[in-house]
Amino acid sequence: MNNLFIIDSHCHLDSLDYDTRHKNVDEVLDNAKARGVQHFISICTTVGRFEKMKQLTAHRPEVSLSCGVHPLNVEEEPFDYEKLFEFVQDPRVVAVGETGLDYHYTPETKALQQSLFEQQIEMAKQVNKPLIVHTRSAREDTMHFLEKGNAEQCGGVLHCFTEDWTMAKSALDIGFYISISGIITFRNAEELRDVVRKVPLDRLLVETDSPYLAPIPYRGKPNQPAYVREVCEYVATLKGISLEEMAQITTQNVKNLFKINQ
Repeated sequence: MNNLFIIDSHCHLDSLDYDTRHKNVDEVLDNAKARGVQHFISICTTVGRFEKMKQLTAHRPEVSLSCGVHPLNVEEEPFDYEKLFEFVQDPRVVAVGETGLDYHYTPETKALQQSLFEQQIEMAKQVNKPLIVHTRSAREDTMHFLEKGNAEQCGGVLHCFTEDWTMAKSALDIGFYISISGIITFRNAEELRDVVRKVPLDRLLVETDSPYLAPIPYRGKPNQPAYVREVCEYVATLKGISLEEMAQITTQNVKNLFKINQ
């Protein structure tokens, strides 16, 4: 098992339950490592939380970071462009985000979401780091802003992908990657499984989005990075290859996209 090398390309290590579920972040990471998950990208969703997340994982070199303003958090604090620009230049930060558009939960903040998304696309190009994009009920606008902003210059990933093949194809056409979460294991995710069957192997990533969206058989419980193994196994089966091969391919994809050198 330990010759496996899986990367959880999207988790929120600062949002896990350290009061009742996990002793500390080391326990979470060691649990994952015991199952072949060897590297982690921990995602910050507001500028204000970044320093705390950085401190939480400062002693663990196998954790890379990303910082941005999530579309559901655009009103949580005033947007501090300078601060975010400073944070995304940190050597441990491998991406800008997560950013993007979510009209499902907060359509009333649409204009602000779009403004912050545009600014973060520009920032990613300036620092030459890829974007981590969240999109929900905003397929056309998400692709519109990525294309208009020439996001192919910095590249990126549509994370926790739940959209259709048309959107996946548009993202692939501008050099983006598609990241798959535990949703792929859900019974009603047949359309998503069809999409995954079509996405080229060299553009797929796997993630947990923990503590959210635990895959079957853990569905309904809090998610954790260890469970990305189930996602990787499931995607491997869909693609007709072994878990080991899938782990190797998705790990190389993460390294290529985020310029991570092990």
